[in-house]
Amino acid sequence: MSTFVLIHGGGDVGWSWHLVAAELRARGHDVLAPDLPGDDASKTLTDYAGFVVEAIGDRRDLVVVGHSFGAFTAPLVADRLPVKVLVLLAGMIPSPGEPPDEWWANTGYQSAVEEQAKLDGGLTGNADPFVSFYHDVPRELAEQALAKERDHPSSTASAEPWPLEAWPDVPTRFVLCGEDRFFPPDFFRRLVPERLGIVPDEIAGGHCVALSRPKQVADLLVGYAIERSR
Repeated sequence: MSTFVLIHGGGDVGWSWHLVAAELRARGHDVLAPDLPGDDASKTLTDYAGFVVEAIGDRRDLVVVGHSFGAFTAPLVADRLPVKVLVLLAGMIPSPGEPPDEWWANTGYQSAVEEQAKLDGGLTGNADPFVSFYHDVPRELAEQALAKERDHPSSTASAEPWPLEAWPDVPTRFVLCGEDRFFPPDFFRRLVPERLGIVPDEIAGGHCVALSRPKQVADLLVGYAIERSR
């Protein structure tokens, strides 16, 4: 049995993982999907990591997963605890000392979005969240997700340098979403090898794939855990 620590992205809550969590628990695993602190401008990335570490307590056999902005927090947790595998799901891969606010320009994100938008008629980067984020999520679930949005991360966390001097010495996997209209797939096909030195795995689905394809996400996560247990 593994303990899956599921870290949500910006503006989100642990609820975003609830379907994946149900799949994992049905297979006999422990799951932790905390709501990181929100609506507090003073909180730092280190605070977020500390919150997760405290929630983990004495749990072991950890698989730490960070979605989207959660990729800034997940490696900090993996740096502080024994972790079997670190997984980024459509994650914003940080570089040492890089503030999240500077990540967008440093990675060439906007150019990638504009290039893909020309190919798909403006679906990528669309201002309508039902088009850009939740296009493959059942409407009722998408509306529930939007109703749960809050102010996270804080302005402090977004402006401060990412605190690690190097990527943690933990086996790392990256999953890109093949129908992501927020982070174009080709963007991550370039960025993941550049920043992590690995080739990303791919899953069908949009940015909120934990809501649209929870079984497939759970399949991947369990597979990573088994792989590291051999």
